[in-house]
Amino acid sequence: MLIDTHSHIYSEEFIHDRDEALQRAYSSGVKKIILPNIDSGSIKHMLDLAEAYPHLCYPLMGLHPTSVDEDYKDELQAVEYWLEKRKFYGIGEIGIDLYWDKKFVNEQKEVFRHQIKLAKKYDLPIIIHVRSSFDETLEIVKQEQDGSLRGIFHCFSGNEVEAQKVVDLGFLLGIGGVLTFKNSSLDEVIKTVAIQNLVLETDAPYLSPVPKRGKRNESAYLVYIAQKVAEIYDLSVAKVAEITTSNARNLFGI
Repeated sequence: MLIDTHSHIYSEEFIHDRDEALQRAYSSGVKKIILPNIDSGSIKHMLDLAEAYPHLCYPLMGLHPTSVDEDYKDELQAVEYWLEKRKFYGIGEIGIDLYWDKKFVNEQKEVFRHQIKLAKKYDLPIIIHVRSSFDETLEIVKQEQDGSLRGIFHCFSGNEVEAQKVVDLGFLLGIGGVLTFKNSSLDEVIKTVAIQNLVLETDAPYLSPVPKRGKRNESAYLVYIAQKVAEIYDLSVAKVAEITTSNARNLFGI
């Protein structure tokens, strides 16, 4: 059994074959899928899917850093409204993204910190988006870590030093399709940390692993990531599934 700890399978890219994609995932051994939110515009689609497949899909609530702009206070109000209204399994996807645009960097930091405080209030894990912002993101997590903060550095693609910093803070590394890319050094990086510090993810519909690179990603393809991790740690795929599934279950309480 595998758990996809990060999938946007509720997105419009799956509008024509969502049910079939979920069936393919389940048939491939992916028995649980974590759904991180993006912003107020994605909530309904995500919750509809979680309600249709309550034993397969587990929703998170949060505001993605690339959705932080002039109306970020309204967006945060929506996050707070839904956290009061129903059960979620984490706060995400949150963080800092300085790759596309640095215009709202201060607002991104404010929103990130605010959502970390919400995670503490509701005793939930956080799913952290980091892009061209590792130092800025880590600094805030360090400042807010009081022993209760836990979560995943999603789509980790940093170096050995960064990996160790994440682990030292009590967080897990989210490992996805990048691990399978020929030009990636992530395989060498994760060798330096114990597999007990990893969870597996697809980030569907993005970042498809080899041999599906260039195509729409989906949760069924998590098996290719598990196979690569097994190769790196010289373990069976079954053992990788057992360890990473346990890590995910403990983190999300599922």
